Amino acid sequence: LPHGDRQGACIRIPSVVHTKQTIKNPVNLVAEDDESNFALIEIILKKAGYVVLHAKNGQEAIDLCKTNQEINLVLMDIKMPVMNGLDATRYIKGFRADLPVIAVTAYLRSGDEHLIKAAGCEEYCQKPFTRESLLEMVGKYV
Repeated sequence: LPHGDRQGACIRIPSVVHTKQTIKNPVNLVAEDDESNFALIEIILKKAGYVVLHAKNGQEAIDLCKTNQEINLVLMDIKMPVMNGLDATRYIKGFRADLPVIAVTAYLRSGDEHLIKAAGCEEYCQKPFTRESLLEMVGKYV
């Protein structure tokens, strides 16, 4: 997909069907190295009643998923230091295959959708996204 064709859209990638979990205070892990992007996502999710954890790179995301079984969903930035989001997703899916992971990216090129799906992500959301599209996407899973 050329950059900009689906800007702001959250797109479901046909793959394994996940059933929505009904949880009182769902825990979402946001793997995002940019502090301002994290702050925006955190505000949106907390106002909607979600608990938010933060990983600043792919390795931290893996470590948190290993040690915190309460995590119900991961919003995974693709471009991060130490370990990128796709590598981190593959690793997480190796020990928590049922954990929904949604890729978040500002740069979507032709062929990226295939790479995102191959890593194990259920969906991807292109930055910038709206509050409504983020909550709708997260709400599909928790």
